[in-house]
Amino acid sequence: MSSENKVVVFGFVGDRLDAGKGPKRWERWRPTVSIGRYPDLLVHRVELWHQLPATAIAEVVADDIRQVSPTTEVNCHPVDLADPWDFEEVFAALHDFAIDYPFDVDGEDYLFHITTGTHVVQICSFLLTESRHFPARLLQTSPPTKRERSQPGEYRIIDLDLSRYDRLAARFSEERRQGISLLKSGIETRNEAFNRTMERIEQVALASTEPILLQGPTGAGKTRLARQIYQLRRRRNLVEGPFVEVNCATLRGDGAMSALFGHRRGAYTGATEDRRGLLRRADEGVLFLDEVGELGADEQAMLLRAIEIGRFLPLGSDEEVRSRFQLICGTNRDLRQAVRDGAFREDLLARINLWTFTLPGLRDRPEDIEPNLEFELEQFRARTGSTVRFNSAARHRFLEFATGPEGRWPENFRGLGASITRQATLAAGGRIDVDLVNEEIESLRRRWGTGPHGAVTDQPLEDVVDPDILAEMDLFDRIQLVGIIDVCRRCSSLSEAGRTLFAQSRKRKASTNDADRLRKYLRRYGVDWKQIVGNAR
Repeated sequence: MSSENKVVVFGFVGDRLDAGKGPKRWERWRPTVSIGRYPDLLVHRVELWHQLPATAIAEVVADDIRQVSPTTEVNCHPVDLADPWDFEEVFAALHDFAIDYPFDVDGEDYLFHITTGTHVVQICSFLLTESRHFPARLLQTSPPTKRERSQPGEYRIIDLDLSRYDRLAARFSEERRQGISLLKSGIETRNEAFNRTMERIEQVALASTEPILLQGPTGAGKTRLARQIYQLRRRRNLVEGPFVEVNCATLRGDGAMSALFGHRRGAYTGATEDRRGLLRRADEGVLFLDEVGELGADEQAMLLRAIEIGRFLPLGSDEEVRSRFQLICGTNRDLRQAVRDGAFREDLLARINLWTFTLPGLRDRPEDIEPNLEFELEQFRARTGSTVRFNSAARHRFLEFATGPEGRWPENFRGLGASITRQATLAAGGRIDVDLVNEEIESLRRRWGTGPHGAVTDQPLEDVVDPDILAEMDLFDRIQLVGIIDVCRRCSSLSEAGRTLFAQSRKRKASTNDADRLRKYLRRYGVDWKQIVGNAR
């Protein structure tokens, strides 16, 4: 407290603790009266609340404070509480007082005496002080020992700025460190920008239940991060329900509406029984919509309503159902461009991007390849029970390639994980040696269509295109086909590859068959899907 500011104490009269009549009252410890008896706590004013039946007690207490501290002003405020144990009633009374009170934080220091009053009064005092409705610190008084019955006892001033308490601050700091580590799956990442992003996500995940939008290329770790956000919230008891995830790129037509919002029996041909839908499954939990930009217009409209009011109509039903879920969305698309193109609702984007975080690809985080290498080996051990390690030379060789100019990593962390899994699986005696690393590097070069220095080569074409056809191809067609094969090898199906390659033109078509369109293109060069995928493996 400032030595120049006046000290003002707020408090309730204690019907029992402060009561007393006649000279013998001075033989008892009365906490409110003791406020004026501390030699090192000079109180300028006491604002004293009391219930109407305790008016007489309040008047005695006020006079006694003035007697022990003549310079202290005492103001009594009667409070008409029907039930001093009713939380809502007590909170409203104190809140209204705080709103109307002329606080002077520059010239006065405020203390809230919490020793007297019901437990409900004490809880409300704490909450309104913590929220700064009362810009005060807490004052706690305690009785003297039997030997010192004539003394006022002791007092403590409690500052709700917990950062002032070293041990508490250290505990909260460690708790936060653990939360950030959970979001990063325990990986000691080194990229400063990424670490700052994780710190901010940890803050938001614990302080807000509004939608979170995770942006980033395929394989950057959006799904894993969404699961970790859920686990963090679950640990803090901020969510009770399950984690439900869906890749929106796999949803089409009536099946999309049914999968998300459920349906009633008979809603469409083949709907032989009721279906709850993913939004209802996620009630009181977290719903992760990956590739949210792939949702159709009808699904977007339904989703917006579900986010805003927590209710929606299942397909074929005329009765709304309820689901209160926390939403996380993922996308590798530019949703603002999708809005400009008319493919995504502007109002839905405004609703889901209150908290937007961009996850960089692996090429933008080369310093994080080494710690992720250890993480992937540990994941392999957890899946298989086999412990595998790189020998020193092999580790150096792989990291030199992975973090250097040749390390394209178009599949990002997903591709790195697959590479480590291949090497660990083939490692004799649990040791990855230089020969195995060199074999994997050559395999990655073929997959990426690069040479020893990262230059694009014809290798992917040589794997799948007949030599006679390849000899007749123009350089333009070769470069285009290399890129298409690269996309195909990063996708799990022909349909997914088609959607990725024709993402813009498909919006202008009334009906789309991306798989057939891609199949016809490949057939021009005598290539089919099985050849591409088979040679990639």
